[in-house]
Amino acid sequence: MSNTLPQAHGRCDCCKRLPLDQGGGEGKGEGKAMYIDAKGTFRPQRLLQIADRFGLNGADVLENVAYARAYNTDHQSRLLLEAASMMVDTRFALMIIDSATALYRTDFSGRGELSARQMHLAKFPRSLQKLADEFGVAVVLTNQVVSQVDGSAMFARPQVKPIGGNIMAHATTTRLALRKGRGEERICKVISSPCLAEAEARFQILGEGVSDVKDWPIRALSETLNAFFLFFFVSFS
Repeated sequence: MSNTLPQAHGRCDCCKRLPLDQGGGEGKGEGKAMYIDAKGTFRPQRLLQIADRFGLNGADVLENVAYARAYNTDHQSRLLLEAASMMVDTRFALMIIDSATALYRTDFSGRGELSARQMHLAKFPRSLQKLADEFGVAVVLTNQVVSQVDGSAMFARPQVKPIGGNIMAHATTTRLALRKGRGEERICKVISSPCLAEAEARFQILGEGVSDVKDWPIRALSETLNAFFLFFFVSFS
């Protein structure tokens, strides 16, 4: 399983791109995609925009994506049972949960319920692992972060840490962290993986989805400045 964080740094658009790569488009995968939305941020319009970029039929893409909205932690867990029954009859290649911990932050509050929350949360990724092993489906779940405020925050930016602690860390195979870069740039960092070295990659969120970073404005500015200085020295030398 893969775990991505934090919030609002391209996480949702990255998840929406995955169904087209793994199951949402003709010839793009071995099965359908399943999307469990715990925050209400899923927008089928984004899938249509991304599908148009790759020349795919929008109706076929939406037909191959099964969507469910989770309203509380118990409902989120029950959806996995319904997902298992669907996977018995239909081949699914990808399952996305966005976000796995969002509802736990509202259903359990305060340190008094911390133990109950962690025990309930530990069962969820274990159920996901069973689905992945039994049906051969790739599982991608997103997480959220909180600011860790202490005395050092007065002199530096507050540090962030993922929700769920070691339970989420040990339950996932590959962990990725997303953060905002300059302008529209986003940075994805490999935090932990058994097969990937720790590294970073840059990308952009555009109207048609995730794209490589385009440095042409910087190159154009550099070429313009070089041409200007060349003209200046030629004219006044």
